[in-house]
Amino acid sequence: MERAENLMVIEALVLLDGPIDRARLERVLQHRVVDRYPVFRQRLVRPRLPGGLPRWADVATFDVADHVRQVVVPAPGDDIALQEYVGGFLSTPLPRDRPLWEVHLVDGLTSGSAMYVRLHHAMSDGIALTRVLLSLTDADPDAHPDAGPVEESVLVAPAATRPRSRPARLRSGIGLGLKLGLQSVGVAAKLVFARNPTTTMSARSGRTGRDKLIVWSDPIPLAHVKEIARATGTTINDVVVAALAGALQRSQSHQGERPVDVRTMIPVNLRPLDEPLPARLGNRFAVVLLTLPSGLATPLARLAETKRRMDAIKGSPEAVLTSALIHGIGLTGSWLSRPIVSFFTNKADAVTTNVPGPREHRYLAGTRIDGLLGWVPASSNQTLGTCIFTYAGTVRVGFKSDALAIPDPGRLLAGFVAELAALHPGGAAAGPGVAAEPAPPLIRV
Repeated sequence: MERAENLMVIEALVLLDGPIDRARLERVLQHRVVDRYPVFRQRLVRPRLPGGLPRWADVATFDVADHVRQVVVPAPGDDIALQEYVGGFLSTPLPRDRPLWEVHLVDGLTSGSAMYVRLHHAMSDGIALTRVLLSLTDADPDAHPDAGPVEESVLVAPAATRPRSRPARLRSGIGLGLKLGLQSVGVAAKLVFARNPTTTMSARSGRTGRDKLIVWSDPIPLAHVKEIARATGTTINDVVVAALAGALQRSQSHQGERPVDVRTMIPVNLRPLDEPLPARLGNRFAVVLLTLPSGLATPLARLAETKRRMDAIKGSPEAVLTSALIHGIGLTGSWLSRPIVSFFTNKADAVTTNVPGPREHRYLAGTRIDGLLGWVPASSNQTLGTCIFTYAGTVRVGFKSDALAIPDPGRLLAGFVAELAALHPGGAAAGPGVAAEPAPPLIRV
């Protein structure tokens, strides 16, 4: 799936309230990640025979310190300086002669420091790697570096579900089978025949460029989003996805374009969140294709339609079908898999993740974490990656865009914040971090 224009690299950003102890961090990395998950000390080896699959092989000279670099950004050390630093690596492949990950400790910021992490998707999927990174953290700043990783249930609370009794399952089996069969036909038709509309954010000349831009928001109070959800009978997820639709609608209108719906792909986790990750990690995920109602005129209409479309996907077998499709593509040779991947991924201009992080503040090597963000890769000619991350009572949104198709991701950021303000019953005065649409932040290319 990797191309020079869209690398298969997962980007994570940890915002910290002070400097970090590098020696202590390296010790935690070794004990909780490298020793636990072999792929962090292995490199990818080409197949021995034509048509074979690559394999992982241990690196005899592995040293965790070789994967950690420490830098100081130039003054004034604001968000723009950090965005420029991160943006400088978004088109840089990870070296193939070593394990496919690296950590950047960024100092010189006016507010604390940051840890920027790059991990190749070949190692594992985004949710699993998020859990791996969160296993580095502690609830107590004085936790010992050699302490075991936190329990998985502390990181992401498992959904509370209760399986139906066996007689109930048997009684509904035939009807459910017919329903799933009809739904599967509809999903297959959607995946095969759906056409992606051409908009101002579509790839220029049918191709994305190599240069990427990245921006993120200040923390938005999660309580503000909950108030919108309660007032409208929706979920937090519905609200933030509708805010994304609103940001796209506002961006299209600003450019003098008649707003239309925009399609995005959403990765779906297939692992039980209350079970430990396997040592081999690997990829276990699906994707669903969501048409964002960015063609609708009002924020409440966009929210209502977002909920309707999200609920329809939740009740369909789309994730199961795309999981099988992804697995099947992975078993084909590159000469066949590349056009198949392009056919399906080019049905969307964007990829969107919404990750529920820890509810309380966590500490990394003794330093408090103030914010978390993470972007999964875009594929083929997709031009926009959106990350929505909740953490410690706040929400942050981040955009990674193709510089040719979307040269002003700051406008999307401003539109997202403005949409939340428009949805809130109290309007723009609803709380800190949420206000009327501001001027987009300066982005230097």
